[in-house]
Amino acid sequence: MAKNTQQPLLIAHVIFRLGVGGLENGLINLINNMPADKYRHIIICLKGSTQFRERLKRKDVQIIDLQKKDGQDWGSFIRFYRILKQYKINIIHTRNLAAIEYQVPAFLAGVKFRVHSEHGWDTFDPEGNNKKYQYLRRLLSPLIKVFIPLSLHLQDYLVEKVKIPKYKIQRICNGVDITKFYPEKVKQLVFDCPLPFDKKNIYIGTVGRMHGVKDQITLVTAFITLMQARQEFIGQVYLLLIGDGSLRQEAIDLLEKHHLLQYAWLPGEREDIADIMRSLDIFVLPSQAEGISNTILEAMATGLPVIATAVGGNPELVMSGETGLLVPSSDPDAMAQAMLSLLMDKDKRQKLSENSHQRVIDNFSIQAMVTKYTEVYDSLGLKGK
Repeated sequence: MAKNTQQPLLIAHVIFRLGVGGLENGLINLINNMPADKYRHIIICLKGSTQFRERLKRKDVQIIDLQKKDGQDWGSFIRFYRILKQYKINIIHTRNLAAIEYQVPAFLAGVKFRVHSEHGWDTFDPEGNNKKYQYLRRLLSPLIKVFIPLSLHLQDYLVEKVKIPKYKIQRICNGVDITKFYPEKVKQLVFDCPLPFDKKNIYIGTVGRMHGVKDQITLVTAFITLMQARQEFIGQVYLLLIGDGSLRQEAIDLLEKHHLLQYAWLPGEREDIADIMRSLDIFVLPSQAEGISNTILEAMATGLPVIATAVGGNPELVMSGETGLLVPSSDPDAMAQAMLSLLMDKDKRQKLSENSHQRVIDNFSIQAMVTKYTEVYDSLGLKGK
């Protein structure tokens, strides 16, 4: 009997740039954990890639740089069309506003099955109120077979503001790698962290790109407020800000101005996030807008109590009073008060820590995420063709 030599179907994942970020991390996790005989993948980046691409475990995944120019680059649509034809793409999967326009050349190239994901809010539209962006999504919606929002907040946006029919929507939360992010019984700082270590000290941290809606300045301001109000925390409570971007220098300057820089560590972008997470006692996410935050999931998997702003998908992850605390966005006083409540109550920290870890195990595994994405691709009617 002749063997079936038909190759698995090919999915083109279209993103703005393959660098450090929640969207990109979710994509890498999806490709790495989907069975190789199920689907093939290529990643098309509008603006190139960084060393983050080295996290890909599959050697058969090609990364293509579209080299899109700033502004409206009509030539990039032509290049994109030719790539789709050359590689004989079966499914196109665009992510976020920056990539959605490329559904048009995909349609013209004859890519029959088209998927679009919404991972979070655009920097210039943190509340989803921009009518132009709503209209663009609505205009392109007839070309798209399935919309995948990562949070209920994004799902409500698509249904209520963009007017996408509910039957086209399949919500899928990110999953976290619990073999990489897990609690550490014996805490220690990473080897090159210059902060003094003592098991009695408390280390508060955050991870993320330091710009725009990520709003690490609110966290820095809350830390300063806390340290000024409670002098006994000096030399016992420390702040770790992991990530790079325009807010990093602003944060350094602010801490230096208040003579607290020696109690903080801002190393820039790091590859050893899991190890750094295990050195923390409290995780804080100060964002002004979020989809489903990978870093919150990673912190929870590490067994950390989480303080997060009550925006976007954060309330879906952080059960206030059970796995962490929710505070208003852009409110350093409320954030400082939440931090104080955890600093003063070790038993509460321990309870939130245990509940946080268990919630990830029960609800946010990578395998559950991969299964749901696979079901979406299978549902397009391509399986076995």
